[in-house]
Amino acid sequence: MIRHDSEIQALYRRYCLPDRRYLKLGGAVLRMPRETYEPFVHALARDARAVSDAELTLLFQGSWRERRTAAWLAAVSRRDHFRGRLGGLLLESEVCCAGGAYCVALSSFGTAQDADLLAAYLDRYLRRPDLAYDQPTAMGALAYTDSVLHSDRAGRLLQEDGLWRQWFRDAPHLRGDDGIDTYLRGIRSACAIVDECAGI
Repeated sequence: MIRHDSEIQALYRRYCLPDRRYLKLGGAVLRMPRETYEPFVHALARDARAVSDAELTLLFQGSWRERRTAAWLAAVSRRDHFRGRLGGLLLESEVCCAGGAYCVALSSFGTAQDADLLAAYLDRYLRRPDLAYDQPTAMGALAYTDSVLHSDRAGRLLQEDGLWRQWFRDAPHLRGDDGIDTYLRGIRSACAIVDECAGI
């Protein structure tokens, strides 16, 4: 359930609103010029250190803006104890525009548990070609996590008769190449930013 109250609003103003951060976490940060990028990641790293677990818990109860920001803050601060919450939110897909951030956070943690959460999401939502949710990002995230773990959880989904190929073929909103290279590159780049911020 999404909370809209003064406590959430205060956290939104503190962590999400500065420089419209919530809009830039994702593809926009990957395209920033250096002079904009450096202050952005330094501010993100500073807030990731400052935010408390209680504040993150509240942010995860807000709208997509708060949830997207909370996922990045959790990733940068390496708070993998939020793994279950992130996996649950991804699976619920209650709000738009936040699932990609959950995928980034889980990928950045990079354990077998994270890969299992991504695979569970894909097992559910690749059966729904009518839903244009976060399937491509999650597929890239699972492939990335596989590369870190030297595992192959994505393999069964990527087979010719696997769920990814079926979903891509049957989804009315998708056309073109059903490869995952673009999505894998996006997750790899996002995780590199997380790592950079974590080291600041």
